[in-house]
Amino acid sequence: MPTYTAPTKDIQFVLHDVLNISSSDIPGYSDLESDFTGAILDEAGKISSEVLTPLNAVGDTEGCRLENGVVYTPTGFKEAFEKVREGGWPGLDMPEEYGGQNMPVVIGTAVGELFSAANQAFTMYQGLTHGAASAILAHGSDAQKATFLPKMVSCEWTGTMNLTEPHCGTDLGMMRTKAEPQDDGSYKITGQKIFISAGEHDLADNIIHLVLAKITGGPEGIKGVSLFIVPKFLVNEDGSLGARNGATVGKIEEKMGIHGNSTCVMNYDGATGYLIGEEHKGMRAMFTMMNEARLGVGMQGLAQAEAAYQNALAYAKDRLQGRDVTGAKNPDGPADPLIVHPDIRRSLMDQKSFVEGARAFMLWGAQMIDAAHRKGDADADGLVSLLTPVIKGFLSDQGYDMTVQAQQVYGGHGYIEEWGMSQFTRDARIAMIYEGANGIQALDLVGRKLAQDGGKHVMAFFDLVKTFIKDNQGQDEAYDRDFLEPLKKASKDLQQAGMYFMQNGMKNPNNALSGSYDFMHMFGHVCLGLMWAMMAKSARAALAEGNSDAAFYETKITTGRYYMVRQLPATALHLSRIESGADTVMALDAENF
Repeated sequence: MPTYTAPTKDIQFVLHDVLNISSSDIPGYSDLESDFTGAILDEAGKISSEVLTPLNAVGDTEGCRLENGVVYTPTGFKEAFEKVREGGWPGLDMPEEYGGQNMPVVIGTAVGELFSAANQAFTMYQGLTHGAASAILAHGSDAQKATFLPKMVSCEWTGTMNLTEPHCGTDLGMMRTKAEPQDDGSYKITGQKIFISAGEHDLADNIIHLVLAKITGGPEGIKGVSLFIVPKFLVNEDGSLGARNGATVGKIEEKMGIHGNSTCVMNYDGATGYLIGEEHKGMRAMFTMMNEARLGVGMQGLAQAEAAYQNALAYAKDRLQGRDVTGAKNPDGPADPLIVHPDIRRSLMDQKSFVEGARAFMLWGAQMIDAAHRKGDADADGLVSLLTPVIKGFLSDQGYDMTVQAQQVYGGHGYIEEWGMSQFTRDARIAMIYEGANGIQALDLVGRKLAQDGGKHVMAFFDLVKTFIKDNQGQDEAYDRDFLEPLKKASKDLQQAGMYFMQNGMKNPNNALSGSYDFMHMFGHVCLGLMWAMMAKSARAALAEGNSDAAFYETKITTGRYYMVRQLPATALHLSRIESGADTVMALDAENF
């Protein structure tokens, strides 16, 4: 069975050496001293390795079962959920007035990675609840907040998001679920939703569904969509649970992975719902939840890659196969360990350099969210909005690829279920699809985010990279050569791709859209290149100060150098594809495929 150890030391390095969070002027960050964050991460790490990891294979093997309208989660999930709840982990970064601990998002993100790496399917129950609570917090009335948030922050009640219908996924303007206004101000919700993660289960006393529906007589298409709170059990005025609502599970979806999470078909038969925000403004409210979820899904890609890498590394050190071509490294044994072979090293370095770069990227993004929410930094808000499709799309794509590479290290054993490696690959695969398939993320990036606010935010990103290079060049020849020069070249590739879109996209939009996926990946590589340049700078500084853990910092620099040489040059390939335009992409008539 695979194991997992929380990478707390690496997280601490990013938080304190790279992002220097305790010295930030973001409100609440001054409390985040290294000892304090270390204690939080150590405790979260224990829960991850001792409670959640052992249930990961159980959830995968057993799955959820539906009996007489009730969904039962896998053995041990209920007890583990209670432990997580009792520890206050679901409300770590939620407001104190609703029972949360009001810690910054950057800490919630760090802990979220540990939980997700240990057991993605399990962690989705609380993750979805967090997103639903965030939507109510941002758009709900005072009465709705008072009624629902205390129980959701504690995860006594859980939450869901209901968007997709059998005939429409991304094109939500086609939805058929209806909302009929009632005299008491409520609505009757009727329709069917599919792919609803955590739609029904036995972990909580109530489930608060956030459901998109169209109010009868409203505008056609997406402009007519509203958002409603539809509880599994109605809530009485005194906060107690009342009658069962008309929201029932039709079936559990049979899935490729995340078997421990109950993905349901939900039927709404005149269920009582309560409008969140304004009529016909449902997408704005839902996007609060979706954007949070997209960042969380990017984190899932990173988390599964980390867990898979840890096990592949252990296997490569232990498994004896063949001899090192430069001479035996285990002369007293029948063969050398796999890790001596260059191609195994390449694979492990791909995984290690991605995981560590992606972790810094995620935490940097979380810091921007804190700057936006806690100090009203509009520039940080704009930048993280620009980067959200990159975090979601690039990290989930690359995270999945890394789980495949980890599986490959095992050879035939990676294909055998008892070794557990296929679960990481199967679980990671959904991250590329849900919360907006990655092709949609790329279209959002190129079609909307680049031009947002007149292109202000993408120009700010380029300025940020340019300023970092300018401020740090000329101090060390090796650092300039190994980190700043590759970053400068990759950033120029990204800018050239953006110019191509501006010059060619207006006259033929397909020229931009056919290159959008390459652009998203190019952007992701530049972001990880920036992270590695930042981490190498911090590691060099620690070494110059004579830090006793020299091996850690030297390893960090060596890993970063690998990324800059072996991964970052992919921007040139993506640029070449983008500049080829749409002609070859669109050349075939549909009937000729």
